[in-house]
Amino acid sequence: MGDSFAQAELPSLSSTRSYWHRDPSEILMGHRTTTHLPGRAEVVVIGSGMTGTFAAQTLVADGREVLMLEAREACWGATGRNGGHCQPAVWDSTPEVARFELETYDFIQELIKNHHIPCDWKVVGGVHAIYSEDVLEAARRQIDRLQRYPDLRNKAFLIEDPGKLATLHIPKAVGAVYQPKAAQFWPYKLVAHLLENLLQDDPNIKFNLQTHTPVTSIERSQREWIVNTDKGQVYAQHVLLATNAYSSHLLDSMTGLIVPVRGQVCALKPPLPDFQLPHSYVWMKGADAQYVIHRGQDDTEVQNGHDGKSFSKYRPLIFGGERLAADRGDQGISRDDQICPIISQQLRRNILDAIKLHEKCSDAASAPPLQASHEWTGIMGYSRDSSPWVGEVPASMFRDRRTENGQLIHGFSGNEGSTNLWICAGYTGHGMPVAARCGIAIGEMIQRKPSTVTLPEHWVMSEERGERAKEIVIPETTRDFIRTLPSDEPDSDNVTFYD
Repeated sequence: MGDSFAQAELPSLSSTRSYWHRDPSEILMGHRTTTHLPGRAEVVVIGSGMTGTFAAQTLVADGREVLMLEAREACWGATGRNGGHCQPAVWDSTPEVARFELETYDFIQELIKNHHIPCDWKVVGGVHAIYSEDVLEAARRQIDRLQRYPDLRNKAFLIEDPGKLATLHIPKAVGAVYQPKAAQFWPYKLVAHLLENLLQDDPNIKFNLQTHTPVTSIERSQREWIVNTDKGQVYAQHVLLATNAYSSHLLDSMTGLIVPVRGQVCALKPPLPDFQLPHSYVWMKGADAQYVIHRGQDDTEVQNGHDGKSFSKYRPLIFGGERLAADRGDQGISRDDQICPIISQQLRRNILDAIKLHEKCSDAASAPPLQASHEWTGIMGYSRDSSPWVGEVPASMFRDRRTENGQLIHGFSGNEGSTNLWICAGYTGHGMPVAARCGIAIGEMIQRKPSTVTLPEHWVMSEERGERAKEIVIPETTRDFIRTLPSDEPDSDNVTFYD
């Protein structure tokens, strides 16, 4: 059982096998740009997922020298372990957040298109199935609220007609919100492509990637940072924590503000005959989102036919969720080297109750559980106030302290203005329509240059925000989820808790 307020651990040495890691980059596996760790770096980026990669790309493009340190293989954390979908939160977000996420979605789509990045990007539209009258009533209010904003009116639609719900493969739902801007893709391949380009287009070694180099601690030394790893020390002018769920391991003031939460996903073999779900799907179970995408024709595997002899190709269903079936919802767990058997059982059965996969498909009560070709876990960084933490860490949040074994870690003693310690983390399981442009924003902040990205104001890192967030309880029930939705006031600062 995890402790929500425990400091995060380092990523586990081994990990469950993610579906998205079945075709890893030969260039990135075990990559070390230089044989030995450099003694100095202008900017050290800790973490090689979506955030760290876009931050590094921004910095290198402006001529900065970047050392990226990764505890395991490149992109082996949440970006390589998620559900493979990118959908902005529109109907359940403030206008400021909805616009940011829609712009990020458009940015990623254009990047993939313009650079011909082979990561299976496919626009499918997102169905948010609703199975509770309370949530349906809340959705009505939220859709009404969106009508006040001309640019958002056509980004989410409420559906209540039973015939239309059946057509959407959710006949048991009492309603649904449909969002046209939703896509499925292969996040690992996007990040791997960008990292490979950084390495291959860099004859002067402005970008140095060191995999299998966990950072054990960071400390302040006069006007520099000391980054301690199992391969030695690095002195750096700037340090960026692109560490999401693991952030409090290096910045203990984030303990309880970014909570490691283990999520579980599986690639399910769909029941025969062959079919294709037209959309991606999300639905709430308490305050926890369940989500499914259906991989397309480009991704087939072989499965036994019903007679045990014939074979047919199939397109796996990527299904994640059921977290609240585990003790304490797997909050406070930093290890992704195990799966929860209880969640595993739920994932294999409950999709059949939520979605009518095809006309001949039985529900969970009468059908056998689906089989999984892959089943894995990943660690999400749940933000205590449901919003990412982006910006410079104030001196008051990195003081002198001692580790459990008594080692003194040097921090700041006063209220120095610029610390050159940065964080970009805490996506609450919703990083794909957020992290890329957050990474660009933090890369520009590090250079003290005008930003091309306008962040929602309440996402910016500050001591005051941290103090306020400590009073917030992470939502667990449907009622909790409804309470996190933006109010009817146009200027409300409420933000959604979205998985």
